[in-house]
Amino acid sequence: MTTKLFTSLLTAAVLLATPAYAQDKYPDPSKRLDWTIAFGPGGGNDIMARTIISILEKYKLYPGQIVAENRAGGSGAKGWGYVFSHKGDPYHITTTSGSFITTPLQANTPWQPTSFTPIALLATDDMLMLVNKSSKAKTLKEFIAASKAKSPSIGGIGTVNIDFIVPKLVSEKAGFKFEYVSFNKQGELITALLSGALDAAMSNPGEVLGLIQSGDMRPLAYSGKSTPKALGSVPTFAELGYDIGIALPRGLVLAPDVPTEAQQWWIATMKKVVQTPEWKAYIEKNVLTENVLLAEDFRVFLKKTQDTFGDILRKQGAIK
Repeated sequence: MTTKLFTSLLTAAVLLATPAYAQDKYPDPSKRLDWTIAFGPGGGNDIMARTIISILEKYKLYPGQIVAENRAGGSGAKGWGYVFSHKGDPYHITTTSGSFITTPLQANTPWQPTSFTPIALLATDDMLMLVNKSSKAKTLKEFIAASKAKSPSIGGIGTVNIDFIVPKLVSEKAGFKFEYVSFNKQGELITALLSGALDAAMSNPGEVLGLIQSGDMRPLAYSGKSTPKALGSVPTFAELGYDIGIALPRGLVLAPDVPTEAQQWWIATMKKVVQTPEWKAYIEKNVLTENVLLAEDFRVFLKKTQDTFGDILRKQGAIK
């Protein structure tokens, strides 16, 4: 066998042994990007995902087709489980939220937040406790007083989530009990509160700002350190004596074990996305705090946040 022939055969063998995704320059315009949204339409996760997609398309930052799919169920477990099942495939991507951290704490999921390929933490947001306009409670103090007399129903997205953690911490300190009602879709949560089926609801400010401005909903308190301008004079829980100290992470991850070049491409691209006026407008409109952490820094953040959430939930008896 000649040296030239041996070299050709060796090269062919190496190529055959290399995963298909590593052979192609990433991203391949002929491959469809499957973007999983782990909750239904209208919620914070859905809004963020579709905002990023619209920016990618407007500025032609992604060369191929992007298909967004709402795969709601199990407090995000269905959607994130779907992405997890496509290990090594850099054409499966998803946005994260609080349930990305809390769902594995209370369910036997095959994945953890750190199982995925981290791209970036992009922002954090905090929670509002709201009542509808017909509620007798005008302030958090009045709501707590009524809750001590009769246990209220408080709704939120997901079963064991920041939506549950915030009122749980407040109720423990204030001395009342409540029934937590879980929803998978923001629209259903809003309908339940407006119809009077719930006494109160937890929500991200950006998802209910219009209803607050119209007077259909009344915010009682905000879980952040300071109240954003968009919320006017709404007091923080801390100002009222109930310091929460936790926030909801909004980020982006790829399926596990994808090629490094795919991760690096997305990191470089998201650096461009967060500099666009559309992203800045999204942050302001949805009352978020911009907080960018890339790659392994994001993975560390997820681990630390899950540890903190886990400690709180175990102390409250919500998980074992």
